[in-house]
Amino acid sequence: MIQMKSRLLVIDNSGALIVECIKVLKNAKWASIGDEIVVSVKNARPISDNLGASVASTRIKKGDVRKALIVRTKKEMRRPDGRFIRFDDNACVLINNQKQPIGSRILSLVPRELREKNWVKVVSLAPKVI
Repeated sequence: MIQMKSRLLVIDNSGALIVECIKVLKNAKWASIGDEIVVSVKNARPISDNLGASVASTRIKKGDVRKALIVRTKKEMRRPDGRFIRFDDNACVLINNQKQPIGSRILSLVPRELREKNWVKVVSLAPKVI
């Protein structure tokens, strides 16, 4: 269950590392797996230019406000067969306004509930679906 001020890991290669939820994009107090949220980037990955000097990432910078898709939560989720699934951390993938992932790779596993919620592009980029 993700609500305002929740911190999430970013598991794609967009350049952001840690984000903070600032808005849940549905009429509820919290969001779950497969829901969209608005996030603020709190920590971003620096990139190096040809001279070796560290400069801020041109794609995602600290302080940027973006949309994200929640892919993992610590709060357990019930599956139709009665099993519960939960993860060790809260994680998301940054998306653009056309609901496509900003990064070209997803670096960790995602649950199969994303396929049922029509996030097929995110599922196809993931190395493993649980």
